[in-house]
Amino acid sequence: MFMENAVIGISFGGKTLMAGKVKNGRIEKSITRKINNKAPEDEILAEVLKIINEVKDDEVAGIGIGVPSLVDVKKGIVYRVQNIPSWREVHIKEILEDHFGLKVYVNNDANCFAIGEMYFGKTAGYENSVGLIIGAGVGAGIIFKGHLYSGTNCGAGEFGDIPYRDETYEYYLNDAYFEYKYNIAAGTFIHRAKKKDKIAQAIFELYGTDLGNLIKTILFTIDPEIVVIGGPLLKAFPYFEKSMWEKVHTFPYKQAISKLKIVASKQEDIAILGAAALYFDAQNHSLKK
Repeated sequence: MFMENAVIGISFGGKTLMAGKVKNGRIEKSITRKINNKAPEDEILAEVLKIINEVKDDEVAGIGIGVPSLVDVKKGIVYRVQNIPSWREVHIKEILEDHFGLKVYVNNDANCFAIGEMYFGKTAGYENSVGLIIGAGVGAGIIFKGHLYSGTNCGAGEFGDIPYRDETYEYYLNDAYFEYKYNIAAGTFIHRAKKKDKIAQAIFELYGTDLGNLIKTILFTIDPEIVVIGGPLLKAFPYFEKSMWEKVHTFPYKQAISKLKIVASKQEDIAILGAAALYFDAQNHSLKK
């Protein structure tokens, strides 16, 4: 019902800021801009206001923001934003609503990924899904009964912090692990795997085993119909998909596995679309109440 509305999606990427006007399921106008992530709070906020003004027009009904941080979803406060040291506690919802006179919705980037896939990507049509991001960190967003579930403190889906082996899942599954363990960047291993390097391919097989264990943990806690994977390490999906599934198939409840789908995200603009989807999800959820 609300998909025809135009909404601005904003995504923080450490040293970059992305904004786009989304209408009828596509981005009509977008801007990606480098920012000084070490700048003071007000200076970065001014960049946010500026980029919104550049994509905003009279059609825009609301704003969605995806931020790599802990978020008070109700109040729209972001805490300790990753890679932006000055943003320790920013009341971004209140600031933008006062400035633009529009409804503003804020959530973390993993939740935006999950809700974006539901509205615009691979999990459309599924009531219960998980969006799993693997890259600089490991995060997940949960869709429950067709609505984004953030938890009481926006902490739902933080599977990466669960203890695993002698560390956490995030330690073994983020892209920095390849440098910790092998002193070689993940991107280099991906390039070597594409060239049929047996060692690189074997390393990604081990990665798939760890990822499969994480997905089993998700199955025990969430029991989704579908898991969609995104993030920079998705480029290695062909090299870890088989071992991932081999480990997933050790899950004790075979009926759940027979129905489960695990897919790779194909939506290149999911960061902007996912942020915009916060608006659609909020409006549709209010309608169902």
